[in-house]
Amino acid sequence: MDYKLCMLGDNAVMIELGVEINEEIQQKVQTVSCLLDENNEEWQIEYIPTFTSVTVYYDPYQAYKLANGNKSPYKAVSDRIREILSASSAGTKIKQRVVEIPICYGGEFGPDLSFVAKHNGLTPEEVVHIHSSREYLVYMLGFAPGFPYLGGMSERIAAPRRATPRSKIPSRSLGIAGTQTGIYPIETPGGWQLIGRTPLNLFQPEKEEPSLLKAGDKIKFNPINAKEYYHWENP
Repeated sequence: MDYKLCMLGDNAVMIELGVEINEEIQQKVQTVSCLLDENNEEWQIEYIPTFTSVTVYYDPYQAYKLANGNKSPYKAVSDRIREILSASSAGTKIKQRVVEIPICYGGEFGPDLSFVAKHNGLTPEEVVHIHSSREYLVYMLGFAPGFPYLGGMSERIAAPRRATPRSKIPSRSLGIAGTQTGIYPIETPGGWQLIGRTPLNLFQPEKEEPSLLKAGDKIKFNPINAKEYYHWENP
């Protein structure tokens, strides 16, 4: 596996795996993440996967102990990361989940569905069919807690951001911006075109794993009606 290590601040190492956003690079990101999970050592505080890299934050004191007076803490951590990647990458198996997410499209939950349809010369029903007929890859989480950056949306339903962003996007809203689609896990300002909403909570800070989704997951959106939505929300 090709990669490049770079210093980031005074207690982090960035593992650069490529410059393009695609599934091949994302698989490398997932492999590195799995290896860091399997070799979670005292010097490692956390790691953060992105579209094309993984940043590893380390404890300077533990890194100093790892260096044992023979090298700098950064060099010690970098050397250890190289050992982990070279010794284990061949046998690493990536577990990929498929997460099904119910979505109520249109109406009060998706006020911009008609705009997206008109912009693309389609009916709202065609937009829903196109949007829900494929799986999406979670490349990374960011922007807001648990917000998934997804790949795989059809260009047939691409739409520009709103000229004037909304000051409040309801939590769990599903939106489109350009050729991207994603779900707002929490209430936040935003300029994406809203086409639906899920009754599922994507971010629950009280849980040990607060985010429902992880980088590397596949998502399948399942259309539901308003009655089913309220049943999901209030069983």
